[in-house]
Amino acid sequence: MKRFFSGLLWAYIQIVIGCVLGGAAYPLFMTPNNIAPGGLTGVGVILNYLFSLPVGTTSLVLNVPLFIIGYRSIGRVFAFRSLVATVLFSLFIDILPLEPMTLDPLLGTLFGGVLLGIGLGLILRGGATTGGTDMVARMVHKRFQFITVGSFLFALDFLVVIAAGFFVGSTAALYALINIYVASRVVDAVMTGFGGNKACFIISDSWEMISQHIMQQMNRGITQLHARGGYTGKEKPVVLCVISRQEVMALKSIVRQDDESAFMFITEAHEAIGEGFAGLTDEE
Repeated sequence: MKRFFSGLLWAYIQIVIGCVLGGAAYPLFMTPNNIAPGGLTGVGVILNYLFSLPVGTTSLVLNVPLFIIGYRSIGRVFAFRSLVATVLFSLFIDILPLEPMTLDPLLGTLFGGVLLGIGLGLILRGGATTGGTDMVARMVHKRFQFITVGSFLFALDFLVVIAAGFFVGSTAALYALINIYVASRVVDAVMTGFGGNKACFIISDSWEMISQHIMQQMNRGITQLHARGGYTGKEKPVVLCVISRQEVMALKSIVRQDDESAFMFITEAHEAIGEGFAGLTDEE
């Protein structure tokens, strides 16, 4: 029970921090430069440009009916968290007493995208979303399987960008596309983690010796994967080890000393969870 409540508290902490950061991106960078980054908040930016309507309040008003329509398509917990996130996100856009940091549209596009991406990433990590459009997209996909959730949301963002180009100007639409790309990349980075961990795969006849030295000298666990050589047809385990970026050279040194002819490849492990890394309870 204690773990449940600590995980629940951490989820809402991430949601609140994400709403503050994401909401701050608008008065600091995006609204002053008329950057409409897709979704209903993008519609709010366009309406703010045309009629001086508050971006956050407009977004919230547009989102409420979508929540009413689509909440049944998702779980109650996710729906409640998303409602909380949407209300907070919309309010913070309007109530944070922040002055624009720049009126340069390019700087506003880039830094606004980064700050918005961090905020949205934290909200998603907290198990929520900031728009009823997600729920509508799920409903559309449920009814029309050939329309994916991602393609529906992309189509909505695209229409908002087109509208920005029509009402605000083509330059603003181009900046919005850059902003959407930057924000999406940052969201992915926040969701998958910023860690510099590496997943190392080692194929060698001396796999037993290499495994022992990794465990003894580096105090890292290893996993032996069953594999068969495509040319020789022989069974040979593949040694898998996840390590930090700083330990890569030490691992290469072990492999080189044990078997100079070993084959080794290293890939990014964006997020490592478990013994020796972040605990699983930290992700609830």
